[in-house]
Amino acid sequence: MHEEPGIPNYGKAGRGIRLEPGMTLAIEPMVIAGKPEILELDDGWTIITEDGTKAAHYENTILITEKEPEILTN
Repeated sequence: MHEEPGIPNYGKAGRGIRLEPGMTLAIEPMVIAGKPEILELDDGWTIITEDGTKAAHYENTILITEKEPEILTN
């Protein structure tokens, strides 16, 4: 579903891959009503909360430009 390079949404500032104009990336926050621990199901795709509380997961697609990042999703 996602293209290379993979850009994790965690880490330390100044480390990892340098974002260059023309790249697009997805910022995918997950808002969880309970504890932050999650589980991945056997299908390799589905994520659930470990404590069974409700959660919402959404995606914003960002284009890196020469000047400022451009948000492509509404």
